[in-house]
Amino acid sequence: MEIWNRHFECMDRDGMSNHQSLKLRETVERIYFNVPYYRNRMQEAGLGPESINSIDDLSKLPFTTKQDLRDNYPFSMFAVPMSEIVRVHASSGTTGKPTVVGYTRNDISTWSEVMARTLTSAGANRNDFIQIAYGYGLFTGGLGLHYGGEKIGASVIPISGGNTVRQVQLMHDFGTTVIACTPSYALFLAEAIEESGIRREDLKLRVGVFGAEPWTENMRREIEEKLSIIAIDIYGLSEIIGPGVAFECHAQNGLHINEDHFLPEIIDPETLQVLPEGSPGELVFTTITKEGLPLIRYRTRDLTRLNFEKCSCGRTLVRMEKCLGRSDDMLIIRGVNLFPSQIESVLLEMKEIKPHYVLIVDRVNNLDSLELKVEVEEEYFQDRISELQSLRDKIRNTLESATGLGLKVTLVEPKTIERSEGKSKRVIDNRKY
Repeated sequence: MEIWNRHFECMDRDGMSNHQSLKLRETVERIYFNVPYYRNRMQEAGLGPESINSIDDLSKLPFTTKQDLRDNYPFSMFAVPMSEIVRVHASSGTTGKPTVVGYTRNDISTWSEVMARTLTSAGANRNDFIQIAYGYGLFTGGLGLHYGGEKIGASVIPISGGNTVRQVQLMHDFGTTVIACTPSYALFLAEAIEESGIRREDLKLRVGVFGAEPWTENMRREIEEKLSIIAIDIYGLSEIIGPGVAFECHAQNGLHINEDHFLPEIIDPETLQVLPEGSPGELVFTTITKEGLPLIRYRTRDLTRLNFEKCSCGRTLVRMEKCLGRSDDMLIIRGVNLFPSQIESVLLEMKEIKPHYVLIVDRVNNLDSLELKVEVEEEYFQDRISELQSLRDKIRNTLESATGLGLKVTLVEPKTIERSEGKSKRVIDNRKY
C-alpha cells in the first residue's frame, strides 16, 4: 500500500517528539502574542511563552472547550488578521451561534496534505474517480475530501449529499472507484443500487471512505459485503481542521493520527489529569501547525485510547481506536453534531409548549431519523386540529432552521412524557451501530 508522505508518516518516535516540541513552542508563542483569550489564560496560570520548551510541558497549558469558541464568536480566537483568512467554515452551536473556524492559505495546504494521506492510505491514487457525497458548504466534510482528492491527482466528482438516484447514475456512468460519504448513507446507496437494476459487477467501485458519524465493525462488514468494497474509517472535527485528523489504513486496526500537525493526549474527563499510555479516556488535541485558528489542548469529548506501536502498514503515526463514546451529551445525526440543549433553547422560546420533551433517534432504511415528542400547554392542546398542525409546522421549521436537521415533530398531551426525580432522560437512541 502506498504512503503519501513517508518522511512524517514513518518517522521514529524521537524524531516526531523533536518535531512536535519545536512546533509546539512556535504555536504557544503565536497564541500568546496574537490571541488575547490565550494570553489571559496563560497569565492567569503564571505562564509565558518561555514556560513551554517541549511536549513534556504541554500539561501546564490550559484546556480549550467548544464553549470557549462560542464565547469568542465569531473571530476573536483567530491568531491572524482577517486579511489572511481565505476560508471560513462553521458548525452548529447550542444557542444558534455556530462554532467558527478560519483557515489561512497554509492551513488549506495542510488540510489538503492530511487528506492526501487519508485517501492514499485508503488505496486511492491519480487514476481514481472519487465521488464525494458529503455535504459542501459550511460543513467541512465535502471540501476537505475535495482538496485531498485533487492533491493526489484523482478525478473528483463533487456531487455533495442527497439526490440518491443521480448518485447511482453517475457512479455507473462516470466509473466511480472511490465513494466518500457517511457509513449510513453508504448502506442507503447499496439499497438504491439494487433497486436501480444496475448490476454490482457493472460498477467500478472498490473502496469507501466513511466518517462523520459513529459506526461499528458489524456495520463495516455489512457495507463491504453489500457494496463489494473495502470500507475505511476516517476521523476529524471542524475545530481541529475537519476530516483528515486521523485515518485508517487497510490493516483496519486503529486510525493513524496526523500527529506532526495534531498533538494528541488522553485525559480523565473528570479529574482532567493526563492518563498513562494505553489508558482509555477523553481525546484532547493541540494543533501545532495551524495559523488561522490554533487551539491548545482542545477537549474533543470523544472517548478512545492511543496505540503507539508501529502498524503493519509501516506507518509509525500513533493510532486511536474507534471512539468508545462521548463524555458529553452530543449526538451525531447524519454527520451533524446536535446537543439536546439546542432543541431546548428553541422550545423555551415558545409559549404554546411545556419544557418537557424527548428526542427519539433511530435508523430507518440505513439513514438516521429524528423525532421530537413535546408536550403542549393545556389551553393550546384543546385547539382545533388545524391550529395544532400549524403549531407543529412552526416548531419543525424553527428547529430545522436552528439545527440544519430535518425531523418529525409529535405533539402530545400535558403530563404524558415521563418525569424523573434525577436527571431527565431527554434522548432515546435506538440506533444499532
